[in-house]
Amino acid sequence: MYYSTTYPSLVGTITLACDGKNLVGLWVAGQKYHGDTIPEAMLENNDMPIFDAAKKWLDRYFAGERPDISELPLAPIGSEFRQGVWDILCEIPYGKVITYGDISKRMAAKMNKESMSSQAVGGAVGHNPISIIIPCHRVVGSNGSLTGYAGGIHTKVKLLELEGVDMSRLFVPTKGTAL
Repeated sequence: MYYSTTYPSLVGTITLACDGKNLVGLWVAGQKYHGDTIPEAMLENNDMPIFDAAKKWLDRYFAGERPDISELPLAPIGSEFRQGVWDILCEIPYGKVITYGDISKRMAAKMNKESMSSQAVGGAVGHNPISIIIPCHRVVGSNGSLTGYAGGIHTKVKLLELEGVDMSRLFVPTKGTAL
């Protein structure tokens, strides 16, 4: 059984999902793939300890603090490949960015391959079911393009600015979504 609740934030209403013990989803209103990893209907339940913990984590995050990902029990639902990409996302330091290409190289090494498609990595990043906490907003194009955020580029910019990322070499693409 899966449960949901909502949380108001500076980037819009957030939906949280859990399996009773672990956080399995966090989506900003209007986000692509909203709830797509949850295999059944979610029941609204605002009285779950994991939701209380997640909301406190988010309160601290949006207040400019640096809560650690490991403070929350996370159980994102996805393939082994996607899980590997999401593990790498969890290693990106607060206030820093990494490129899709960098993640591709790390995934190739993890899988004992010579190379890995940046597009495959981009798909896994885009389908991250626990956004913000698993920081997919910290992934940028190799040229500094702020592309590929399922929650919208404006949300990505707000989150990076909140974290104090040096935005001087980053830009919003005017067309296309090349990684």
